[in-house]
Amino acid sequence: QVQLVESGGGLVQAGGSLRLSCAASGNIFGFDSMGWYRQAPGKQRELVALITRIRSTNYADSVKGRFTISRDNAENRVYLQMNSLEAEDTALYFCYAHHYNSPIIWGQGTQVTVSS
Repeated sequence: QVQLVESGGGLVQAGGSLRLSCAASGNIFGFDSMGWYRQAPGKQRELVALITRIRSTNYADSVKGRFTISRDNAENRVYLQMNSLEAEDTALYFCYAHHYNSPIIWGQGTQVTVSS
């Protein structure tokens, strides 16, 4: 089974930027969608952004215009460029990969902390 490893999280001031990377241990071409969820303390996990195999994208309303998701099938990586970060973006960010009729694959998460 493909494994996912996130990186790129850290501490940043409000208004700053971070780029998250999700590296897959195998070929990601076959996944119907990949993307990012996040979970803040005391809150439910929420979808941040996803990208499909045909590179359609979808974003949470709260990040539209600030975050950009991209997918590099040759490098087996998915990226999340996060600009104009806000304190409300502080959360543990998880990468996922999904093929229809198969369980979702999750990464272990990377922490993003935005100081106001």
